Amino acid sequence: MRRLVIVTGLSGAGKSQAMKSFEDFGFACLDNAPPVLARRFVELGEAAGYANAALALDVRTLGPFGDAVAALDELAANGTSPEVLFLDAEDETLIRRYSETRRRHPFGESGLGLAEAIAAERASLAALRDRANVVWDTSQLTLGQLKDRIATTFAGADARRLRVALVAFGFKYGLPLDADLVFDVRFLPNPNYVEGLRELTGADEPVAAYLEAVPDTEAFLARAISLLDFLIPRYEREGKSQLTIAIGCTGGRHRSVYLGRRLQQHLTETTGAAVTFDARDVNR
Repeated sequence: MRRLVIVTGLSGAGKSQAMKSFEDFGFACLDNAPPVLARRFVELGEAAGYANAALALDVRTLGPFGDAVAALDELAANGTSPEVLFLDAEDETLIRRYSETRRRHPFGESGLGLAEAIAAERASLAALRDRANVVWDTSQLTLGQLKDRIATTFAGADARRLRVALVAFGFKYGLPLDADLVFDVRFLPNPNYVEGLRELTGADEPVAAYLEAVPDTEAFLARAISLLDFLIPRYEREGKSQLTIAIGCTGGRHRSVYLGRRLQQHLTETTGAAVTFDARDVNR
């Protein structure tokens, strides 16, 4: 395994969000795992072909569940050199976050107040914090900024790029369930009613020529491209990893396919991102 990141730190400092980010970046992930399973998780990840993995350890478990520091030693003894990411935050921030979510602090089960529970957890994590390669204070970090740091530090700059999926569909078959943005292009004349075009699709030159002769086609594309050029870098900046853009016409064969392919070409050329295209209903 090329990279193993152990994610730990104070409850409420962002461990779960960090693990979601690692998952988005293609890491094999296991959240809140007993330390005794650390070595076995690495073995499973390697067997599955993962080059990178992230493991969030539950530091409260002792006895048969193992000890986090001992798990690090065992991994090192078996040839794995884990990097430890320790997430911290100011006490006031942790108290505010717990107050907002109304969740019980893990160390509050023994009857401790929230401030006391945070202090107890901080003391219990001292040895693990000393072993950390990276320590981040998340008090002032947004979720997008945390994800950006993880990408830069552990996944590489390219991992931060937003993945864009374009889907051409027919409204009579229903909206794509995962669509983030939907463009309805049924305002354009329908090639389905033009002799010689009905059996073709938006990927065929005669359909493209027909639609390109309609002034509203280029007018729509100019506006859609302007909107997407505005939105995509802002989605990326806020940490969104996947954007699905659905373009719909009546049957999903002509107008949506042609326009989807045009948008894919533009976004591929201008963003450098991997932009996929799926003509979902073209064979119905």
